[in-house]
Formats: sequence, C-alpha cells, structure tokens
Amino acid sequence: MGLLDIRQRAGYLFLAVVLGQIILISAQVNGRSGVPVLQAVTFGVFAEIQRGTSAVVSSFRRVWGGYVGLRNLRAENDVLKRELSAAQIQAQEQRALADRSRGLEQLLAMRDRSNLSVMAAEIIADSASLEFRTKTIDKGTRDGLRPDMAVLAPAGVVGRIVVPSARAANIQLLIDRNAAAGAIIERSRAQGLVVGGGDEHLRMENVSEAADIVVGDRVLTSGIEGIYPKGFVIGRIETVEKNGPAYKRIVVRTAVDFTSLEEVLVVLTPTPWREAQGGTE
Repeated sequence: MGLLDIRQRAGYLFLAVVLGQIILISAQVNGRSGVPVLQAVTFGVFAEIQRGTSAVVSSFRRVWGGYVGLRNLRAENDVLKRELSAAQIQAQEQRALADRSRGLEQLLAMRDRSNLSVMAAEIIADSASLEFRTKTIDKGTRDGLRPDMAVLAPAGVVGRIVVPSARAANIQLLIDRNAAAGAIIERSRAQGLVVGGGDEHLRMENVSEAADIVVGDRVLTSGIEGIYPKGFVIGRIETVEKNGPAYKRIVVRTAVDFTSLEEVLVVLTPTPWREAQGGTE
C-alpha cells in the first residue's frame, strides 16, 4: 500500500466524518418554523420528486384517457357506419319492392282490362347475342305454356314463346331479326307486316301504296298471323319514306322498352286461328 493511497483513504474518512457531523447538527438544529433543518431539506427534496412524479403520472393519465376516448369514438363511428350501411341496403330493398309492386300492379290492370286468360311470369335471363334477341321466363310446360303463345307487357307486345321447358321458357322478342307480326294502323286501318330489326325498331312491310300512314300513327296487332291477339300495341310510326307512289321504308318504334323488362304476361287464351287448328297443341 502506497503513501498516496493512505492519504486518499484518510481524505475520504475525513469527508465522511464532516458530513456525518453536518447531518447530526442539521437534525438537532431547528429552523424558524421549529422543524429540524435536515427534515425540512429532506421534505423539500422528496416534495420536488413527488411533484415531478405527479406531473408525469397526470400527463400519462391525460394521454391514456385521450387514447381510450379516441378508441371509443372510433368504435362508435364504426357502429354508426354499419348502421348507415344497413339502412341504405334496406332503403334499396324497399325501393326495389316498390318498383316491382308497381310493375305487378300494371300487369294486373292489363289483365283485368282484357278478356284473355293470362299468366304472369318473371324474366330470369337475357340473350347476350344481338342477332337472336330472346329472354327467358320462370314458367314452363308444367304451368301450361306452349310454343307460339303470345307474351305481353303493360306497354305492348313483347314476343312469343319458342322453346318451353318444364320450368322455364324462351321468348323470341318482337325485335328479333327473325320475328314478325301482322300489324294495322290504328287511325287509317292500313295493314302490313312488322319485322324485327335487332334493336328497338321494326320495319313495316307489305303496305299498300294507297295506304294512309304518317309519322306518329299508332301500330297495333292485327292478329292475322294467328299468334298475337288483335288490338295490342306494337309501337308508333317513326319514319315514313316514299319512292314515287310506293312506300320505300317505314320504321316503327316499339312501345315496349325491352332493356327494362322484369315481368310479363303470357297469353293462355288461343287466338281464333289456333282454335281452328285444334287449340294450343
């Protein structure tokens, strides 16, 4: 052990003795308030520590409370969003039901106005081809449907059944390129044949040169082809072109909007021509 180490130890021991004396004196000496100085100093130190700790804890509590409140707010917001979405879906369902109810009311009104026996059917499929314009309904041979039965809508003529199965049937729309129907002008009683053009227009052919036809005339079924009952609306004359005394081109705009069809009526009552041929078979 060197002399330097002995001196360092002696110095440390001296400092310890001095500090001990100061602490003993502080513990015995009272301040102006009568509280020992050591106790006052110790309380002050610990008070500052407690104050700092309290501030930290309070800040943490505020942050935690804000976080919990934000979580609760987000949860409430999610619940409100789900409730709003559910309400919107219900509103859409109610609108769809109301629209369908209006469509069914129109079909029922049409059925009541006519003396025909009809069956309501719903469109369940549509043809994707522009060359063959067809739709499929949810009624078939089990419901009494047969080929060449006319299909109607409140606005007018839709087409005819071509291929029925047990529970469904395919309808050839009047606008199909291979479809045709006997027609008569409501105002002048001029007759002809309407032929499908693939879109919402028909061509009126086989019209007499002396026939009185003008734009806006309403075109009805004549019943001459033996499929469609007489007097139902086909559409209105949209274009009339003449080449001398003869008609060159007559275009009929269909009364039915084939893009929005949802329900139709199938005519079960046979036309007079079909009755003469032995009924619906």
